[in-house]
Amino acid sequence: MSSVPSPHSELVGALYRDHRSWLLAWLRRNLASAERAEDLSQDTFVRLLGRDELTAPRQPRAFLMAVAKGLLFDHFRRTALEQAYLDELLLMPEAEHPSPEALHLILEDLKAIDRLLGKLSSKARAAFLHSRLDGMSHAEIADRLGVSVARVRQYLAQGMRQCYIALYGEPT
Repeated sequence: MSSVPSPHSELVGALYRDHRSWLLAWLRRNLASAERAEDLSQDTFVRLLGRDELTAPRQPRAFLMAVAKGLLFDHFRRTALEQAYLDELLLMPEAEHPSPEALHLILEDLKAIDRLLGKLSSKARAAFLHSRLDGMSHAEIADRLGVSVARVRQYLAQGMRQCYIALYGEPT
């Protein structure tokens, strides 16, 4: 992170000082791991420091809880994705299992893909995954999502754009 303070670092500092212990207690009640609660607490304030704009919230605890819930949701989604991969791995013959190093890289790639697709709407993400993972046709996806085939094409284009950005950066 840059050593240049954000324009609202004083506000974040005050929120941290006044509400961090409350937020940490709330996270500990919602997570089995005290260490993960600590990490998410810190991530909440780091996320606030990274914002371009931030105004003093009228209800600081509700505001912090909303930010933390988003991070908590991301954590649970990534954990579920990782577990789904590990469950599939158990179905493979042991001789085909990746090495521990390769497994670590694969899981990191899955997390990166999840973050990438997390920028899409839920329907665009579902359309992209149905197309790429399930091999469904545009018509099948349209039927499943209750949208037109043209909308499915738009969703797939959004997904491909996110993949392009991940590989090559923002188009100029």
